[in-house]
Amino acid sequence: MMQSPESASRRIVIAGGGVAGLTLAVALKQALGEGFRIIIADPALTGPARADSRAYAVAAAARNMLEALGVWRLVETASTPMTEMVITDSRTSDLVRPVFLSFDGEVEPGQPFAHMVENGALMAALLQVSRANGVELRAEGVRSGAVDDGGMTAVSFAGGESLDCALLVAADGARSKLREQAGIGWVGWSYPQSGIVATIGHERPHEGRAVEHFLPSGPFAILPLPDGGKLGHRSSIVWTEASENVPALLALDDSDLLLEVERRFGLELGEITMENRPGAYPLSFGVARRFVGERLALLGDAAHVIHPIAGQGLNLGLKDVAALAEAIVDAARLGLDVGGSEVLEDYEKGRRFDTVAMGVVTDGLNRLFSNDSTPLRLARDLGLGLVERMPGLKRFFIREAAGLGESTPRLLKGEML
Repeated sequence: MMQSPESASRRIVIAGGGVAGLTLAVALKQALGEGFRIIIADPALTGPARADSRAYAVAAAARNMLEALGVWRLVETASTPMTEMVITDSRTSDLVRPVFLSFDGEVEPGQPFAHMVENGALMAALLQVSRANGVELRAEGVRSGAVDDGGMTAVSFAGGESLDCALLVAADGARSKLREQAGIGWVGWSYPQSGIVATIGHERPHEGRAVEHFLPSGPFAILPLPDGGKLGHRSSIVWTEASENVPALLALDDSDLLLEVERRFGLELGEITMENRPGAYPLSFGVARRFVGERLALLGDAAHVIHPIAGQGLNLGLKDVAALAEAIVDAARLGLDVGGSEVLEDYEKGRRFDTVAMGVVTDGLNRLFSNDSTPLRLARDLGLGLVERMPGLKRFFIREAAGLGESTPRLLKGEML
């Protein structure tokens, strides 16, 4: 039976059921209601979730959006506010790591600039809210999407079904097949570094303090998690290391690996233990030449990948969500085509500059700090010291890190669409 253009014009398919894809689906379904069919397609939606040691620094603006969507209440008890951010610059062998820069963790009184949330808790909350709001979850991938003779996008699912829709959203990751099929170019490069992530138990409380040690091989971040584990307190580490060293490090037995972590983690939090075996992933930078195609929008890692040095990867994706949801909902309420070129151009204009700017900043920071050059060390430590003495500049950096800059989409302000 042929589908009518009218029904197809009120369907949106999102390929990829990660944090960005699910958040977009919830935002659209809550704003557009029963009049629109919102479909998430991802083979990972079937079966139990895999063990995952990732944790995210959810910025204040992203938290505003999750609150507005009814997601944050489900993860709040599993989150930890960042009350302070401390930055050091040293060598791994240094016995003392002087603090060159510290930030108060509040953008406003009582409002932390970020909360740490573990991936499993956030995904579980998003899936619960998606189901409660009537988002259609399909445990299969999207093979392709192409504009058909009727002017809609014909989406082909892995199970063999084909479905027309007004808009296909590619939230299928950095190696997006849909981006490649659309002929959208990718500009980027790989770093000679990998990110090692793990959960660490420790005997003393972190008190909400996040620490970033800049070491010659890359930053070593210690990020506060909710209490628990063998020693009563936990933190997440994001350990940037030269890729050539990673296989040997991960091959170490538990005791030797713990010693390597301890050399970087330090002794301020007392005895430490590994709550899980670490995982590693290669680091890279990349940005799509366009964020949109014909009836196609790229979202999250399908549009951009940046270095984790500033912890902004997830928040960039959630900014995409807020901008795209606002453009789609505004168009729908005016009776316009939600997958039309004007809607997609508005989304791209709203996101491309911010994304490229953040990518340039994180790339520059990584190149500046991930080395053992004495002249560069002196220059950057001088720069950190100057920022430390300028409260106004520090407040600006905190607000930017919190995602509360100029031209913020409504959802990031905590306003419903």
